Formats: sequence, structure tokens, C-alpha cells
Amino acid sequence: MKRIVALVLLFTLVATAAYAETRIKMASTTSTQNSGLFDYLLPIFEKKTGIKIDVVAVGTGASIEIGKRGDADVVFVHAKEQELQAVQEGWFVNRHDVMYNDFVIIGPPTDPAKVKWLKSATEAFKAIAAAESTFVSRGDKSGTNTKELSLWKKAGVEPSGKKWYLEVGQGMEKTQRVADEKKAYTLTDRGTWLATKDKDKLDLVVVLEGDPVLFNQYGVMAVNPEKHKHVKFKEAMQFVDWIISKDGQAAVAAFKDKNGNPLFIPNAK
Repeated sequence: MKRIVALVLLFTLVATAAYAETRIKMASTTSTQNSGLFDYLLPIFEKKTGIKIDVVAVGTGASIEIGKRGDADVVFVHAKEQELQAVQEGWFVNRHDVMYNDFVIIGPPTDPAKVKWLKSATEAFKAIAAAESTFVSRGDKSGTNTKELSLWKKAGVEPSGKKWYLEVGQGMEKTQRVADEKKAYTLTDRGTWLATKDKDKLDLVVVLEGDPVLFNQYGVMAVNPEKHKHVKFKEAMQFVDWIISKDGQAAVAAFKDKNGNPLFIPNAK
């Protein structure tokens, strides 16, 4: 009898602990997820605060929309103009820069469009279009897709509908795989590239990097509780405050690939 009572008490304690667990939802990008950043960062945050974060990894545009609907508590994305607009519209509060890396153009080693000889991303896109070399676009309204479309616009090229332009509607890692299969060019963020190129056994190489226009800023912001009363604003702000703190920024800086290359550079102020 005593054993049964003890078991009942044990199950009750376990159930109570599970019920009391604090969880929040973060809408973020496939690039941060594919890089492995959250697998590294979130256990550190959970250990410090007891707050578990469930990540929904989609494109930046979709992440912002999820936040606007109140289906997330915090949003962590990389399209600063869109973020600031959403804050101005009142959907989010307390937006902060967190970290950055850069975009790179990757393509087949044969480099049919001769991109390697060029210095700017705009020139590279013009060359790809002129050579009608296959280009794979995420086509998903993500931060990367937004940057890509801005580069086509600067290049004076409208790629949509062209035979050489393939929109796949996929995340970054899958888009890289498609580009590899098609021996095509694509735009990717350095974090995803460094984290997945060896794992996915990609034959593609970086053909252009270093253009200042390829700077890739990431930001975090909490869903405005005045728009959605049910969001866990207090817990969301604990994450925001932590990721921009000295400890959070140190954790971002410590995240590197197997060769010791940093995937993101912290720059919170």
C-alpha cells in the first residue's frame, strides 16, 4: 500500500512539474535553424531561466506574420527594414540588433557565368542573367529571398518567368541542395553555408563574397502584448534581454563550425 501511495505521489509531482514548465514560442528563420545556432543557444538560456523555447523555423516574412497573428511570443529574423516597419505599425516592441554575418553567392566550380572575376553582387547577378546560367531562388519571402530580389532590382534584371530562374519555395538548406543538383547559382547566408556544405556533401563553391551590400543583420523583437493579451511577454523579454546581454552575446560569439569559423558576429548595443 505504501508503495502505491509513493508511486501516486511521484506521478503527481512529475505531472505538476510538467504542467508548471514555462514554454514560449519563437518564430525565426530557416537560416538560423539550419546553422545549428538554436540547438546551441537555447539550452544555455533554458538552464539559466527555466524557460523552454519552441522554434517555428520559416522565412522572415512568414515569421513576422506569425508574430502579427499572436501565434508566437518573440520573433528572431533578418530583414531589418521589414522589422522596423512592423514595430512602427505597433505589432512588436523592443526590437534590437543581435548579430550579423553576410550573404555569399555560391555556384558550380566551373563558374559558367564567370562570377569569380567580379567584385560586386550586382555585377554577378547581371553576369548570371546574361549567361542564362541556372539560378535557384528560395522564392519564399524570407530575408534571404528579400535580399536576392533587391539585388536583381539593382542589376536591372527581372528574372521571374525566365527559363534559367527556378523558384523552389524552400528553406535555405534545401535550396542549396537543389542548386547543387542543378549545378546552379544561389544566394545563401554564410552561417547556413558553413554549417551544411560538408554535411550535405555539396560540390558548390563560394564564387562571390565581401561586397558590403551582402551584410546580413539579425534582430529580435517581442510581440506587443497590447495587440495580443495572451502572449507571454514577460518571458519573451527575458529572452530578448538575455540575447543582447554580455552573456548572450558571448554565447553567440562562441558558436563556431567544426573548423573554428564563427557563424555569427554579435553586435547588440
